[in-house]
Amino acid sequence: MKFLFYLKVSRPGLWFATIWLYLLPTSQAATLFENPSFWFGLFYITFPLNFMVYGWNDMVDYETDLLNPRKNTYWFGARASKEVLKGLWKPILIVQILTVPFLIYFGGMYIIPVFLGFLLINGLYNLPNHGLRSLPPLELICQIGYLLIVPLSILINDTAIPPWQTFFYLFLFSMQSHLMGEVMDIAPDRAANRKTTATIIGAVKTKMIIIFLVMIEVAILVYYFGEYIFGATLGLGLIWLLLDLFFIYKNKVYTIGQMKLFALLSNVMAIATIGYVWWSGCLLQVVR
Repeated sequence: MKFLFYLKVSRPGLWFATIWLYLLPTSQAATLFENPSFWFGLFYITFPLNFMVYGWNDMVDYETDLLNPRKNTYWFGARASKEVLKGLWKPILIVQILTVPFLIYFGGMYIIPVFLGFLLINGLYNLPNHGLRSLPPLELICQIGYLLIVPLSILINDTAIPPWQTFFYLFLFSMQSHLMGEVMDIAPDRAANRKTTATIIGAVKTKMIIIFLVMIEVAILVYYFGEYIFGATLGLGLIWLLLDLFFIYKNKVYTIGQMKLFALLSNVMAIATIGYVWWSGCLLQVVR
C-alpha cells in the first residue's frame, strides 16, 4: 500500500523528536487536551511534517541510501527506486496543501512564516548539488529548523514563549542527535563519498563532540533551571557515551540490530523525559 510506504518515508521511529518539541511549550496545560487544535497540531508534526522533511531528503540522497543498511525500516525510513522518489514530491505537496490551511486556521497568519522557515531550511539542506547536508559543519546549523516546531506549538496552543536558555538547550540537543545519526551512517556515507562532520573528522572525534554537547546540556539543566532529576537522567546517558567511546565500541561500526536497539531505547527515554518535563514544567522556568 502506498500509505504504508509514505508512513515509512516519514520515519516513525524518529517522531519522538518532533513530539518532544511540540509538547514542551504545553507543559502542565492539561486543558489543552480538550482542544481539537492541540490534536491536529500533534498530528501535523508527526506525519505531514516528517513526511515532507524526510521525503525531501530521500529524493536527493538516493545514491547514499542505496548503501545504507539502516534504510527500508519504519525506524529509519524507506528505500525506493529512483523513479518512485522522483515523483515523491507530489504526495508531499498534496499532504501539505491539505493540512497547512488547518494550521493557519488554528494558529493564525503567523503560522505562514514558520512554515516558510521549514521550507527554507529544508531547501538549503537538500539542494541537489550544493546542499548544506554535504557542507560540514553547516549541516549541524540546519538543525535549528527543528526548533521552529516550538513557535508552531505556541501559536496553535496559545502558550507562553519559553526562555532563551530552553531554545539553546534544544539546539544543542538537535545537533547532538544529528551527530549520533552521522556516526551510525559513517560507513555508507564514506562509501558514497558524502561529506559529513563524522566522515571528515572520524567517529571518535565526533563522539567526543557529542559528549561535549551533552556536558553543556547537563550544565544548562542544573545551572539555569535547577533541574537535578532531568539533569541526572541526561548524566546517565553521558556515562553511556563515555563507556561507548573509551571501552565498548570505540570507532567500531554499529550493527543493524544495535542501531534498532538504540532507536528503541531513544524512544523509551523520550517518552519518559517528555512525560517528566511536561508534568514538571522544568524547562519553562529559569531559576537564575
